[in-house]
Amino acid sequence: MMPSANLPTFTLKQVASHSSKKSCYVTLGSKVYDLTEFLPDHPGGDDLILEYAGKDISQIIVDADSHVHSEAAYEILEDCLVGFLSPEDAKKVANGSAAAKNVASAVTNPGPAADAPNYRTGMSSAEELSIPTDYTADFKTHKFIDLNKPMLMQVWRGNFTKEFYLQQVHRPRHYRGGESAPLFGNFLEPLSKTPWWVIPIIWIPCVCFGLNKASEGLSNETVATCFVGGLAIWTFIEYCMHRFLFHLDEWLPDNNNFLTLHFLLHGIHHYLPMDRYRLVMPPTLFIALAIPFWKLAHTIFYMNWYIGTAVYCGGIFGYICYDLTHYFLHHKNLPSYYRELKKYHLQHHFADYENGFGVTSRFWDRIFGTELPPLPQKTA
Repeated sequence: MMPSANLPTFTLKQVASHSSKKSCYVTLGSKVYDLTEFLPDHPGGDDLILEYAGKDISQIIVDADSHVHSEAAYEILEDCLVGFLSPEDAKKVANGSAAAKNVASAVTNPGPAADAPNYRTGMSSAEELSIPTDYTADFKTHKFIDLNKPMLMQVWRGNFTKEFYLQQVHRPRHYRGGESAPLFGNFLEPLSKTPWWVIPIIWIPCVCFGLNKASEGLSNETVATCFVGGLAIWTFIEYCMHRFLFHLDEWLPDNNNFLTLHFLLHGIHHYLPMDRYRLVMPPTLFIALAIPFWKLAHTIFYMNWYIGTAVYCGGIFGYICYDLTHYFLHHKNLPSYYRELKKYHLQHHFADYENGFGVTSRFWDRIFGTELPPLPQKTA
């Protein structure tokens, strides 16, 4: 593609100077893209983009080991186009990389989509989870929630049928620029947002305190055994809660109050899955769920309070791992095992929310027959 008269040209040196979170440019073929605003929304995490800030991404964008990008990824790139490389530098890039030529051709002349959109979610790839929603057009089309306004009262007063509500809440939207859509629209709003780092800061000291109390009545070996046992029990609780509490869609009463409760508990996450401040459980909600489990642990292990405490601490540590894993699966570049888990979890969001309930592993999905099948591979 020839440089447009409406867009400037850049040298490679100029592009290289935009290599930070405040200004992040990349090149792909002869095109220059400003990904600064997209950084918080990248499904692979902003750290992966920043690794290539100021550089050419022709190799990484087609690297199957990292991630096979869909047509939606190239659509997002085109929205970020800010200019072109100077003819001299464009030749240098093209001559130095065969991938640059192939990708440039694919972006200029995109072929037909490899996968049809899922009829329930309206999406065909993880990248589409990060395409900003046109709030006004979406509300005009679906008559569900206007993201320009606080969401909670719209759900509560919406008089939606259960069928319509579930159809809409499982069609993901995306609020622009890494921000959070308003939920309450009042002084309660901060209570609905939780940065990921709050979880270890609050709960790891509690786990350490509990283990210290347990060690007053148990040997270190027994504490460790109970802790690991509690961690194993958590994996089953994680699966059951995700499947039978967060996704109790089939058994959800057709009532505004229950629909609103469902939206607060998990529906909002499926509606806005890339909202980085609503990916971990707010401490107030966690306390409400944790108290019954404290009583249950000490009821089951009634013969020894210290054993119940150590097992409970193992379960709480499992929850911490779960919440942090969940956040990182949505927003960070991860080692190979977690990259596969990331694809698996995002598939739960954009393709099949009725399966794939494991977040930290697929183990219980395999046991209970809810494992997601591999996505079909794209063919040339």
